[in-house]
Amino acid sequence: MRSLSFLSKLTIFGCLLGTLPVIFIGSFSYMTSSKEIQENVASGNRQLLMQINSNVEQKLTTVNHTLNQVIHSTVLKRAIQGPLSADDFMTYNDIQNEIRYMQSFDTKLEDVILINERHNWMVKNSGLYAFDRYPFHEQLASLRNTPEGVSWVLTPSEWFYSEENARGTAACPYSISLVKKLPTSGLEKYGLAVANIPACSLQDLVELETSDATLAHMIILDEENRILLHSDPSLIGQPAEVAGMPADRLTDAAGDFVVAGEQGKQSVTYYRSELNGWHYLSVSSISAMTKESVKIGAYTLYICLFMLLVSLLLAWIGSRRMYSPIQLLLAQVGERMTDGRADRRSRNEFQVISERVHGLFQSKSQLEKEVQQHVQQARAFFLMRALQGNVRGSSMPEKLRQFGYDEQLESWRTMAVMALQIDFQEDSRYTKSDLDLLLFAVQNIVEELVPLQGRLAPVAMDGTIVVVVGSATEDATRFSEEMYAVTEQVQSQVAGYLNVQISIGLSLPFTAFDHLSVACREGIEALKQRMKLGTGIIIQYEHFEQQEGKPFWGIGYPSYIENELLDAIKLAEKDTARELLKQFLQAVFAEEHSPQEYQIPLARLLNSLLVVMQESGVGLGQIHPMKSSLLEELLKLPTHAEIEEWFWTGVVHPMVKVFRDRREAQYHNISEKIIDLVQHHYDSDLTLEECAARLHYNANYLSSVFRKETGHSFSEYLTMYRFNMAKRWLSDSEMPIKDIAARLRYNNPQNFIRSFRKQEGVTPGQYRERKRSG
Repeated sequence: MRSLSFLSKLTIFGCLLGTLPVIFIGSFSYMTSSKEIQENVASGNRQLLMQINSNVEQKLTTVNHTLNQVIHSTVLKRAIQGPLSADDFMTYNDIQNEIRYMQSFDTKLEDVILINERHNWMVKNSGLYAFDRYPFHEQLASLRNTPEGVSWVLTPSEWFYSEENARGTAACPYSISLVKKLPTSGLEKYGLAVANIPACSLQDLVELETSDATLAHMIILDEENRILLHSDPSLIGQPAEVAGMPADRLTDAAGDFVVAGEQGKQSVTYYRSELNGWHYLSVSSISAMTKESVKIGAYTLYICLFMLLVSLLLAWIGSRRMYSPIQLLLAQVGERMTDGRADRRSRNEFQVISERVHGLFQSKSQLEKEVQQHVQQARAFFLMRALQGNVRGSSMPEKLRQFGYDEQLESWRTMAVMALQIDFQEDSRYTKSDLDLLLFAVQNIVEELVPLQGRLAPVAMDGTIVVVVGSATEDATRFSEEMYAVTEQVQSQVAGYLNVQISIGLSLPFTAFDHLSVACREGIEALKQRMKLGTGIIIQYEHFEQQEGKPFWGIGYPSYIENELLDAIKLAEKDTARELLKQFLQAVFAEEHSPQEYQIPLARLLNSLLVVMQESGVGLGQIHPMKSSLLEELLKLPTHAEIEEWFWTGVVHPMVKVFRDRREAQYHNISEKIIDLVQHHYDSDLTLEECAARLHYNANYLSSVFRKETGHSFSEYLTMYRFNMAKRWLSDSEMPIKDIAARLRYNNPQNFIRSFRKQEGVTPGQYRERKRSG
C-alpha cells in the first residue's frame, strides 16, 4: 500500500496547493479597504444612473414625439387658425382624440393642454374653456416666454387643475411640463401645447431600476438645479442646496464626491443627461457600504474554508479510488504479485506504460493511411498550381516523382489537357447550386474510365474539371483518335449516369510537362466556342481559327430592338421586355464571330441598361445587391442560353419590378390626395375637374388612377362618403334632416331623402329612430 499512500499524499498536497490561492483571495477580499468599496459602488451606481437616465429620456422622447404628431396634425393646424366653441363639436372631438392618443402610451401623462390666446380658447382633458376665464390663465400665458431650446419646465400642478378633482388636492405638487409654441410654422406664436407629467411619477421609473440596487436614495435635478425627484416629496421644486447637494460640485458630465450629512458621510455619484441637462444623483451611506463589505469578506472566508474541507475530502476519496483501474489493468494483463511487492508493482506499472507506447508504434500503419489522404490533397494542390503556371518547369519532374508519377514521366511521349464543363439546360433537374456535387461525380467517372497510367489526377478549377492525359505513342493522328474515343466515352457515361450534358475542350498535343499551363488555357479557350456552337460539344483547340479582317463595328447592332427594350422596361411591361431581350440576343448571335467579339454588343447592351438606371435614379444595389462586377459576371458566361437567363434574372426583370413599384406608389399617392380632398371638401361642390386642377393632373388620368386604386369612380366614392357622414350625423346629433341635405349639397331635401332610401332601404328619419331604439 506504499504506492497508494504516496499517491494519496501527492493528491492531497496538490489540492492544498490549488486551494491556497482561493483562501488568499478570500482573505484579501475580507481586508478590502472602504475606499476601494466606495469606488466600486460608485462605478456600479454610475452605470445604474445611466440606465435610469436612458429610461427617463425614453419616456420624455416618446412624449415629445407624440406631442409633435399632435401639433403637426391636420386637425390642430386647422383649429389653431380660428375660434373654437361648443358648436364646433366635431373639431373638438377630433382634438380630444389626438390628446387621448397621446395619453394611451405608457408615458405617465396626466394632462395635455392646447391654448389659443388670439382666439381665446383652451382645450384640456376636462373640456373646452374660454382662456381668459381660466383661473391660472396668466401663469399659463407666461409659458410663452420659455427660452428657445428649453422644452421641459417645472410647473405647479395646481395650474392644471381639473373639475373632476378638487383644486389644490393634487397628489403631486409639481409637474414636469413639455412646452411647444404654436403655430409651429408661423413667425408669431400665439398658442401653446403643454404636456404634463407629474414629477412624482419619476419615482416609479426609478424604483423599477433600483429595487435590487445598493442606492440609499436618488435625486434628480433639472438644468436650473431644482429638485425634480427626492425621497422627501416636500423638497420637489426646491434648490439642490436644500437637500445638502452643492450645485457647484456638479460641473462635469459624470463624477462622484463625498458630502457630510445628518447620518454621517455620504457618497454621491452623479451623471448629467446630454438631452436636457438634468443631473441624476445617487446618495449612499459610506458606513453602510463598509458594513456590507465586512459581511461579504466574512462570507467569503467561510466559503473558502468550506471549499478547503470539501477538496481534502474529495482528494482522500479520489486517491483511494484512483489506484483501482491500475490494479484492474494489472489483473487483465496477467501480472501476479510475489515477494518484493513494492518493487515489482513499480516495475510492472512502468511495464504497462511501455507496452502502451509499443502499441502506439503499432498504429503507425493507420497513421500512414491518414497521411496518404493528405498527400492526395497536396498532389491536387500541386497539379492546380502547375496548370495555372505557378510551378517552374525545371522543378516539375522532381515534384511529379514525389507524388508517384514516375511511370508517366518515363513512358509518356505525347500529352494533352482535357477540360470538362457542365452544360446547365432549362429542362434539367439540376441547378447551379448542385455544381460542386456534379463536378465531384464527373471527376469520379473520369478516374474510373481513364486508366491511372494514362492520366494525372483530375483537378477542379473554377467549375471546370481539368485532366492531363498522356500516351506512349508518338503518332499525333493516333493520339488524337485515342483522345476522341476517351472523350466520347466520358461524355456518354456522364449523360447515362447523371443525366447531365457536358462539353469537352482539348488542347493541342505537347511533349514536355513544362507546357501544362499553356495547354490548360487552350483547353478552356476551346470551350468558349459553345457560345456559337451550342452545348454538348467536343472540340480541339486546333479545329477553330481566329476570325480576322472583319472588325466588330461592322456588325449591324440591333439598336431599334434595344430602344424598344428600354421603353418596355420603363413602362414595366414584363412580357414585352422578355420577348425583346430574346430578339436582341438572337440578332447578335446570328452573326458569325469569335466568342471574344460577341462580348462587345453584350457589353454595349449592359451599358445602355446601366445608363437608364442612372438616369432614372435607380441604385445598383436595388438591382444587384452583390458586390461583384456585372461586366465580369457577364464575360464569364459560356453559352447563349445562360447569357439570356443572366440578363433577364439579373438586370432586366429587377429593373421592370423597380419601375412597376414606382408606378404603383405614384398611383397610391394620387389616390390618397384625392381621398383627402373628398374628406375635407365633401360639403362643397367638389368635382373631379377641381381635384385635377388642384393636383395639377389631367382629369381623365386621375379618373383612371382612382378607379384602379379604389375600385370606384370619383363620383361614386364622393356619394358614399357623403352618405357615411349623413348616417353619422343622424346617429350622433340632432341636426335636422334639411340641414344635413343642405350640407351635403342637395338642392332639395326630398332629393336627399329619395337617395338615402335608395341607398339604405329606409328614410333618414327611420334610420335615426332605428339607431336610437337599438
